[in-house]
Formats: sequence, structure tokens, C-alpha cells
Amino acid sequence: MTAAALRLALGTLTVVPSGDIGEVTRPVAGRAMALAPVASLPLGAGVGAVCAVGDLAGLPPLVTGAIAVGALGLLTRGMHLDGLADTVDGSGAGWDRDRALEVMRRGDVGPMGAAAITVVLLAQAASFGAIAAHGLGWLVAAAAVVVSRSACAAACRRGIPSARPDGMGSLVAQSVSTVGVTLSALVGLAALASTAVLAGASLWLPVAAWLAAAVAVLLLLRHARRVFGGVTGDVIGAAIETALTALVVVLAASTGWSGQ
Repeated sequence: MTAAALRLALGTLTVVPSGDIGEVTRPVAGRAMALAPVASLPLGAGVGAVCAVGDLAGLPPLVTGAIAVGALGLLTRGMHLDGLADTVDGSGAGWDRDRALEVMRRGDVGPMGAAAITVVLLAQAASFGAIAAHGLGWLVAAAAVVVSRSACAAACRRGIPSARPDGMGSLVAQSVSTVGVTLSALVGLAALASTAVLAGASLWLPVAAWLAAAVAVLLLLRHARRVFGGVTGDVIGAAIETALTALVVVLAASTGWSGQ
């Protein structure tokens, strides 16, 4: 079951070939969401490599960050950014829940969604570039990408229903236990803190980044439940992008690094 769950997570969250997944049951879906950070290790490796090479080549930090963000988009098929755009567009649709869900289902990006993607990509690019400039900062950038995928478990925890009876959200909603969410969060915090301290950051920095990401994701999920009635695949993608943006923006704070 664990192997099937990992294949499902790989096939859903990355462009890495995952092979035949087979029948997807709720236990498999739940484990896949809990294993999202593990399945995202190739994503972290890709972003870390770009940051390391960009810093060694002496590229301007913003250029390094922009290439890192572009690489991450390619490695994820841009699905999470699309989920962010659809979630923002649905939130701004007004009228009622059915109207919001219909706007999200339509898939085309409106002005609010486009603005959200622009802001998020700029913030991530600038932050990745700033992080990469700190020696082993590439390791921190890689860890942030991996840890941000813990948002999948949070979005799929028991107690948050699916907004629709069909779609990705209905498959994974409420599939992760409280224990699974807690373990995913604590392991993520430990991984982020250890890599950041190894790279020369003060301990408070990764802790603050993790807390900022946790609060941001919780607020997003609260909003989704109020406006949409629960989660969808788009909301899960938006949660990932929200977590990653909060993590890297805080980690980019120059006062949290030694020698600053």
C-alpha cells in the first residue's frame, strides 16, 4: 500500500513517471497525501541545484530565483499555480457557493487569479534568490520546497469535507488522520530547522517561517470551508503555493543569517 501511495503522490504532484498506480482507495489516497513531502524530494533537488549553480555562476539573485521558480513550475506541470489562480478566482466570484465552484471548474484564469500568480511568483523568485546567496542556502531552498508539501496532509485532514462529490478533492478529502497531519508537520519543522541551522541561519528563522506557513495554510483552509464548503484539488494546490511562499519569504530575511 505504501508503494502505491508513493506512486500516486509522485504521479499527482510531479512530472516524475510513477508507473501503474492501480485502484486508488481512500487509505492509499491518505498515505499519498501524507507522503507528499517524500514524493517532492525531486522537486527540492531541482530547485536546490538551480540555486547552487546560480550562486556559483554569480548570477543576480533575482535571476537565480526566477530560474528556480520556472524549474519548479516545469517539474509540477504548473498544477499548483493553476490551483492557486482558480481558488482566488472562485473566491472573488461572489454570488454563492455554486457560482464559486463553477468558476473554479471552468479553469480559465481571470484577472484576480492572474494577479495572485504574479505576486506569488515574484515573491518566490526574489526569496529563492536571496536564500541562495547564503552559502548553503541552496539546501534551505530545497528543504522549503519539500516541507511546503506538508500542506497536502493539512488540507486533507479529517474534519475538512470535500466541496464537491467528484474530482480530486473528493478522493483525498478527510483521508489523513490527525496523527498523520501532526507527524508530517513536526517532521517538516525538524527538517527545515536542521537544514537552515546547518546553512548558517539562526534557529528562530526556520521556526518563524514554519509558523507563518502553518498559519497561512490554516487561514486558507478556513476560508475554503466557508466559501466553497470544503476542499478541492485547486484548494490543495493553493495550499501548497501558500505554504511555500510564506516559508521562503520569511527565510529570506537577512537578519536571520549569520554575518548579517
